[in-house]
Amino acid sequence: MAASAVIAGLGAWLPPSVVTNGDLCSRLDTTEEWIESRTGIRERREVSDGAATVDLAVKAGERALKSAGLRSVDAVVLATTSPDRTCPAGAPEVASRLGVGAVAAFDLTSACSGFVYGLATCAGLIAADVAETVLFIGAEAFSTFVNPEDRATAPIFGDGAGAVVLRRGSPDEPGAIGPFDLGSDGENADLLAVAAGGSRQRASTRLGNDDVPTEDWYLSMAGRAIFQHALARMTASANTVLDRAGWAVADVDRFVGHQANIRILTSVAQRLGIAQDRVPANIDRVGNTLAASIPLVLAESCANGHLRPGDRVLMTAFGAGLSWGSTVLVWPDVVTTSPF
Repeated sequence: MAASAVIAGLGAWLPPSVVTNGDLCSRLDTTEEWIESRTGIRERREVSDGAATVDLAVKAGERALKSAGLRSVDAVVLATTSPDRTCPAGAPEVASRLGVGAVAAFDLTSACSGFVYGLATCAGLIAADVAETVLFIGAEAFSTFVNPEDRATAPIFGDGAGAVVLRRGSPDEPGAIGPFDLGSDGENADLLAVAAGGSRQRASTRLGNDDVPTEDWYLSMAGRAIFQHALARMTASANTVLDRAGWAVADVDRFVGHQANIRILTSVAQRLGIAQDRVPANIDRVGNTLAASIPLVLAESCANGHLRPGDRVLMTAFGAGLSWGSTVLVWPDVVTTSPF
């Protein structure tokens, strides 16, 4: 029987700075009611005092290692769409600051689907005998990539980090991750993108000027199209992974979806036939935290007892790329603290 990746520890961290809808309305042409009615968000967390993604990742990683009762791992993987720098990756710095040694460490980028894609990647490391234990972190300081004057995107995104420790185990034990369903649609990549900063569109600093339009340094989003794609892809992916796992919808105790928009989360649950009391959500307090979204929900739900050992959990996410993914697990007996 092939080895599986099993959750052995869980941790999450939110920066202390809270930005309310009222704070945003002081600079945006909108109202608190408009923001909440369209997104379900009342407040979000943002980095401050020079903090960045790696700082958040280290905090979440510390909590996950403590939860697992470990001081070291064989690999560190960081999922983020808001890296501290274009080069190098942030994971080696995270590993160094956590004191886990000169282990394998790398970043992956799959936007809001990053946590599910990362779980699959880490499961592959374990199955291939590359690692016995992996610290996997989803961390974002994405508020730094959003135009603070853009009413369409500024209210949506928040910062935070969530982490799991994965160990080698058997596929039939609690905490074993999988099966997976992953997919992408690159033809629609421009629906949700930051145009500048990569090799395609660089600043002309050597010429003494910057010919990149200011808005290209920030996220652009075709909201209506993304909404429809998210509904269709998340629903189909969730159904596919349930079939692969041999689960019926009635078997699902907790549906943990990416916290992008409360209307998306509610609509996907309705399409799947999952009751709202089985859908934990914290988007009202954290906003869309991309790759950190799902582990933040898991950590809070585990800490407050709403997610219990033996619960059957369905996870699904959708994001830029376009990309999407789903997986399942039976929740293990882990102890963690709430990020709030």
